[in-house]
Amino acid sequence: MRTRRFTQLGDAWPAGLGRRLGAMLYDGFLVTAIWIAVTVVHLVFFRYVLGQSPEDIGATACDVWSLRIMLVVFVSLFFVFSWARGGMTLGMQAWRLRVQTREGYSLSVTQCLIRCGVAWLSLLTLGSGYLWVLFDPQRRSWPDIVSKTQTVVLPKS
Repeated sequence: MRTRRFTQLGDAWPAGLGRRLGAMLYDGFLVTAIWIAVTVVHLVFFRYVLGQSPEDIGATACDVWSLRIMLVVFVSLFFVFSWARGGMTLGMQAWRLRVQTREGYSLSVTQCLIRCGVAWLSLLTLGSGYLWVLFDPQRRSWPDIVSKTQTVVLPKS
């Protein structure tokens, strides 16, 4: 995807924890929908393509781990695509948040992948990576810091 310079750079300010959590809650509904869809496709594949009986689906480590990996991959693709395309997910749009480079450009795919990986780590550490916003003078989370990006609040239009 092509890098582009965003507008409203002078009017945007760093996002606080409350707005970020609000956007995460909204995006959580989308993530749930993605997980349901992926799980249905996974079950259909194991049942009708591989021919497993209903009782045997999910009984092996291969069944379980393939589903877990697919869930993480598809949700990560959702976030990477959203951030690279316009700097925001649907939840971020609702809360007027945008992720951008420090210079005000859209993210590269590499930055999105780094950001996504660190976001998973931030969640695995019981949200420490996002609570970091409360202590950082520039209101950056771990994903912001590592990917050299910033999450900003856009003014009302």
